[in-house]
Amino acid sequence: MQRYYSLKNLNTFGLNVTASHYVSVESLDDIDQAARSEIFASSKRLILGGGSNILFLDDFFSGIVLHINLQGWEIIEDDPDFVIVKVGAGHEWDALVNAMVERELYGIENLALIPGKVGAAPIQNIGAYGVEMKDSFHRLHAYDLQTHKIEIFDKERCDFGYRNSIFKQQAKERYIIMWVELKLKKNAELNLDYGNIKDYLSENNIRNPTISDVRDAVVAIRQSKLPDPVEIGNAGSFFKNPVVHQLLYDDLKREFHDLPGYTNGNSTYKIPAGWMIEKTGWKGFREGDAGVHNKQALVLVNHGKATGREIFGLAMKIQQSVRKKFGITLEPEVNII
Repeated sequence: MQRYYSLKNLNTFGLNVTASHYVSVESLDDIDQAARSEIFASSKRLILGGGSNILFLDDFFSGIVLHINLQGWEIIEDDPDFVIVKVGAGHEWDALVNAMVERELYGIENLALIPGKVGAAPIQNIGAYGVEMKDSFHRLHAYDLQTHKIEIFDKERCDFGYRNSIFKQQAKERYIIMWVELKLKKNAELNLDYGNIKDYLSENNIRNPTISDVRDAVVAIRQSKLPDPVEIGNAGSFFKNPVVHQLLYDDLKREFHDLPGYTNGNSTYKIPAGWMIEKTGWKGFREGDAGVHNKQALVLVNHGKATGREIFGLAMKIQQSVRKKFGITLEPEVNII
């Protein structure tokens, strides 16, 4: 356990934050020792993965940070039609995607270049380009902070929803995900339903795409829209895309004829939050070093020396203006600490 540890390189906003106590978790023994310590029992706790979905409001975290660093993956079941891959929660998500694409194992290629660690994927039920993590999820192993034992969560128990799971609701702060198992197919149809993927393949004259072609398309699309956190601090999409009832969507469509929306098949529509933010004039906005990305309005950025509270204040202004114009309250996707 280390004292007064800098988290600046462990959050993609690049905020200069210090933790009073820090533990790098690289084994089950590490987490067991930390969880049974007096400091853990009496302090605030933060479970940290890649720091790609977090906004610290202050420059000091008075508590214990458990940084999950379990690495590696292995195939634990190999069937003629599928494999089950067990992955350490601290493994880089995109590195896993690349490894599976190289082996032509299908299911997560549309989730390429999403920042963060594998352990965060089920918490958030990450998704992109017509695919969600839950589509390939098998089960996970989580450490129970109350009983100090490992529990198994299958898909039903995880209660996945849109950017949601049991680990953001009733099981929040009780469990630490240690390993995740994914069920990937050896032969499958590629998911090309998302318009941008089709456009990319067409523009590059790719008529019979492979799994690598789809991964490459997703990477190219994401790189064209989203800033690299190494170059400019950000946490990707700051707000969730709101899901509204069809009646509200129809009302808005009559007023805003170019309103995009994607039906969920149950009388609801998902509206791109970035479109609404852009329509309210925030795209490319900058106030001090806190700003909105000039290519993707859904991404808030730190141009260098913004504080967490300055970024949060900007987010609240955006939220207020979208609510005033569209009658919809945007919900942050980023975790506010």
